[in-house]
Amino acid sequence: MGLDCLAVVQPGMSIFSPLVAADNSIIDLAAGKVRDLYNRMSSAYDNAAACYGFSCSGCDENCCEERFYHHSLSEFLYLFRGLESLDEKSRQGVFIRARDVLQLYRIHDAEGMVRRVICPLNIDGLCSLYDYRLMICRLHGVPYKMRMPDGTETQGAGCHKLNWDMSSEKNAACMFDRTDLYRELSGIEIELRQKLGFGHRIKKTIAEMITDIDELFFYNQTMTDL
Repeated sequence: MGLDCLAVVQPGMSIFSPLVAADNSIIDLAAGKVRDLYNRMSSAYDNAAACYGFSCSGCDENCCEERFYHHSLSEFLYLFRGLESLDEKSRQGVFIRARDVLQLYRIHDAEGMVRRVICPLNIDGLCSLYDYRLMICRLHGVPYKMRMPDGTETQGAGCHKLNWDMSSEKNAACMFDRTDLYRELSGIEIELRQKLGFGHRIKKTIAEMITDIDELFFYNQTMTDL
């Protein structure tokens, strides 16, 4: 089975710290499932965007400046694998930028202000881990719907910069249905948490996740040097 990550976390440690001793085969299997799901997410998103005639090209507002929160262990570990794929210099640059972003968040929160801050993975307007970008980065922008467990349906508007055609005919043809994709990610998440014995709630920005991953890299290196 997996490491009991809930039981071994000590005061001052990140909730992810025990993952340094987790079974890599479990993580690799989950990462492969997430990669496959993400590819299908991107394809479905592209189809919806094309149907609405939506494109981010030329937009003066960068969604990478939004403060999004992420809630799944599977995505955290997929991001970990992405950072592993970078060379050491590039990875350390990401870690430094993530710490800078968190400092800006603390300042803005203390001021009671909501300010836009560029994602630490963004370099010159492009994502440095594009193939490993997380779910919200792939799905944000087009109108969507989702069926809830009780049978009700919730809908979300697309990018606020556009005047969308939200007619029933257009939505019937184009609206992005996230239901099955979310359900599949939930299944991957449940299985991964059970195998690793991980029971913690997660609510992290990209910058917070990256600093936690920096800690895991440090622990990995420390164990290697012993």
